[in-house]
Amino acid sequence: MIATLLYFVLFGSAVVEGALSPWAEGSASGGECICEAFLPNSTFPIRELISLESTAVEINYKLEMEISKVEIYEVKLKVYVAKIMNLTVLIELMEDDPDSYSELHIEEVKIKIKQVEALIVELQASIQTTTAVLISIRKQISVMIVVLTHLEITYDKNQVLVTRREYIILQQKLEECERRHNEIFNPDIGICNHGGIRRISKPIISQLNADLSAGYKYGGWGKDSKPLPGSENMYWYSGSTDTLVSRITQYSDYYNLIMRQGFKTHQLYVQYNYDWRGTGNNYIVRENTLYYQFRSSFAMGKLNMTSVKVEYKVIPMASAQFSYHYSANQNLDFAADESGLWVTYATEKSKGKLVLGKINEVSFEVEEVWQTSIFKPSVGNTFMICGVLYATRSVDTKTEEIFYTFDTRTEQESYVSIPFEKFQDSYVYLDYNPTDQKLYMFSNGYYISYHVWFNYEGSRDKLLIDK
Repeated sequence: MIATLLYFVLFGSAVVEGALSPWAEGSASGGECICEAFLPNSTFPIRELISLESTAVEINYKLEMEISKVEIYEVKLKVYVAKIMNLTVLIELMEDDPDSYSELHIEEVKIKIKQVEALIVELQASIQTTTAVLISIRKQISVMIVVLTHLEITYDKNQVLVTRREYIILQQKLEECERRHNEIFNPDIGICNHGGIRRISKPIISQLNADLSAGYKYGGWGKDSKPLPGSENMYWYSGSTDTLVSRITQYSDYYNLIMRQGFKTHQLYVQYNYDWRGTGNNYIVRENTLYYQFRSSFAMGKLNMTSVKVEYKVIPMASAQFSYHYSANQNLDFAADESGLWVTYATEKSKGKLVLGKINEVSFEVEEVWQTSIFKPSVGNTFMICGVLYATRSVDTKTEEIFYTFDTRTEQESYVSIPFEKFQDSYVYLDYNPTDQKLYMFSNGYYISYHVWFNYEGSRDKLLIDK
């Protein structure tokens, strides 16, 4: 771009030399001819544009750094909240029975409190720094816009407009970074006044499963989609070397999930006693109840983990023949969103095309059914958000794509393209949780999650320069 601008400077100078005005001429006493010329005051602003281009490169680098920091903050927040919850429980125990704790215990707790306090101060400082950097970048862009607007009015508009469009892109990146910052720390949980998914973040890798085995390729993890009071921070995990579902472990918070310190493991099989096992990686937890595909009789299974009671219901016409692309035995796939509990399956009558059912949580019956046009074995997985079904498929070894949606409110289906990055080439579990607006994935034994961003009315990037 700078080379092009130099060309115009040289070309412009040549033109000026042939059109000097006003001018005067005369003869000096020595016989020399004198010509006085007055050049225009303005010359092409090559230095200003070089400076602007340099500033743009600097801003682009800053934005990339801040975008990566925002996602790191979200992971740190989870760990800090878990530490605070653990300390709160410990202090309450000490207050209830102070005689059981020595001064050494008290000092140890004081040290932990100071450590957490230091971590929080560090995080606050980091967030404040990010906010300050974003404000600084916005001011830089505002100054650049003023300069560009002046140049556009005064000089060659075609060249300035090219530069101007580049800075519009920078503005969009700034708006995106600010929006991601706000949506992570201030999401509109439980609100469905949006136009569906806009995009999905890069995968956030938590760690290998609690069994510390990459051989546990089948399983799932996540949070309760409608937690009981006091269990809002609870996580769960179930894993196996095959598609058999035989146990589920609960963790009080994210920290204990990462530390593999479960507070309760529910066994679905006890020899000579009971066999409640399921099959497939298609379960969810809602109101401390596990919804899964029952094994001994092909049906919907429901384990209340509070009362430890099991119930199952057969879905008429549901077939055990059709599963998802990535894993076998995913015949009944459960999902939960802001509007309730759902199940997807296929039937012989539908010839393998996906059927969506709304479950009445009280009667545990499928009360309403919608027929879709997509063939279930070609689908990677599905999930529900605000009454809309989203279906995925593989693009390549690194990319998955949301390619289909079905809106139960309007009964309209659409083919879309919302790509997102895979952690590995395949996965067996994918579900949305309405309590934090995240996707939870289980991929070759690893806990993976994604942030989800939505299309809100009027949420188009607000630019300081109109296009």
